[in-house]
Amino acid sequence: MSGYLTTHVLDTALGCPAEGLSIDLYRITGETRTHLKTVVTNDDGRTDAQILPAGEFALGTYELVFHAGDYLDRIGVPPETPRFLDIIPLRFGMSEEQHYHVPLLLSPFSYSTYRGS
Repeated sequence: MSGYLTTHVLDTALGCPAEGLSIDLYRITGETRTHLKTVVTNDDGRTDAQILPAGEFALGTYELVFHAGDYLDRIGVPPETPRFLDIIPLRFGMSEEQHYHVPLLLSPFSYSTYRGS
């Protein structure tokens, strides 16, 4: 079994998938943060392909950066200055060749995550 990485973003305030939310993936090596790719969620709040497919998977530390503020602006959530949640970085480690699913549950004033399946 080869490892791979996926995500899913749900808008818990509206009770629906967060469509069109931009996500950056970085690999963290010591103090170096390397941008690997940018993906956007589809109408189901998922990416069209695995963020890190088996052929690109490597053990290590990664960061998903969710551009929540842009999404909230686009759906018409009135912005405060500065917006309470704008950029949400989630740093996590992948220590086994498995499926890592790192979802984000989002509202304008809170978020949570977990290791899903």
